[in-house]
Parts: sequence; structure tokens; C-alpha cells
Amino acid sequence: MKLYYSAGACSLSPHIVLHESGLAFEAISAPTKTHKLADGTDYYTINPLGYVPLLELDDGRRLHEGPAIVQYIADQVPDKQLAPANGSYERYKLQEWLTFIGTELHKGFSPLFNPNTPADYKPSCLQRLNDRLKWVDSELAGKDYLMGSQFSVADAYLFTVTNWAPYVGLDLSPYSQLLAYRSRVGARPAVIAAMQAEGLIK
Repeated sequence: MKLYYSAGACSLSPHIVLHESGLAFEAISAPTKTHKLADGTDYYTINPLGYVPLLELDDGRRLHEGPAIVQYIADQVPDKQLAPANGSYERYKLQEWLTFIGTELHKGFSPLFNPNTPADYKPSCLQRLNDRLKWVDSELAGKDYLMGSQFSVADAYLFTVTNWAPYVGLDLSPYSQLLAYRSRVGARPAVIAAMQAEGLIK
């Protein structure tokens, strides 16, 4: 398998999950600023959408969206328990989390990174993110991870998205449960390995 990623972007989530899975894969940098691979290849020739992540399977088929990619990876290694069994109530709870992180948090950060976003619109974006994170913080009370005691692919996604807070002036200090959770997730060997591979930590 090949994972196309851009350092620190949302593609860090499947990068973490691949390390958690133990599956063999090749990580290929596809910077979102240049859309050029190290060998000069135009990334748009690989993914016409131009964004990351993209997972290319050994048979050439490709998956484009992070929440789908991480579930695919999890289902290749069911013994790792990175996602509950398909058809179970818990699997739908996982999908609920992946959808919430994608639509309410991930997309909530997007205007804050966009240089074309009007300055007077950004405070309302930050307020909306704070409202959502306050709820996430309450949901983490008494849990090690989003799904309880078991790390799941949703944790890789939430960790990745909340990594962006310092870059947009979002203060996470009011969220003690979230901060403790981020410390737990950040200490996982697979998370460290993925972040080192992307040059995010030494």
C-alpha cells in the first residue's frame, strides 16, 4: 500500500493508523502547497482532487477520504481492534465520531487556515470550535479514548485535528480531559513513529 500525505495535515490520521496496524506500506510526501512529489511528479496526475490523504492499494485501487481509509485499514487487521466489528452498534458510534470530527472540527478549522477568510469572520469560527470542543471534553470524562478503554481510528483523527490548535490561536487549556487524552494518544509508539516520519517531532 501507498499513503500519500502532507506533513501535519489530516493525512497524519491514516499515517498513525497504518503504524498501529503493523501492515506494510510506503508513505509518500505530497505537499499540499506544491502538489509535487519528490521525483517531480504532479500530484494531480495521481489524485485529481489534489488533496491528501490518498491510499493506493497493491492492486492499484485508490481510496480518497480519511474516514474511509482508516476504516479500511482497521478492517484488514481485526485483531488489532482499531475499529469495532461491522454491523455492531459500536461501529456506528465510531462512524458517528469520524463524521463529527470531519464535519464539526476538521472543517471548522479550514476557514482559519485560509488566507482569504475575512478577519471579522474568524472569531465566530473559533467560538464554534470552542463550543464543539467543550462537548468533546465532557464526552472524554472517565474514558481513556473516544470509544472507552480501546484506542480506535477515531482517536487518530481527533488527535490530528486538535494538533492544529496552536496554529490558529485556539487555546485548549480550558479542556482538561482533552489535554490528558492528547497526552495519552501522543505517547503511543505508533503516533510518535508517524509524527517522526512526517518531521513533526524529532
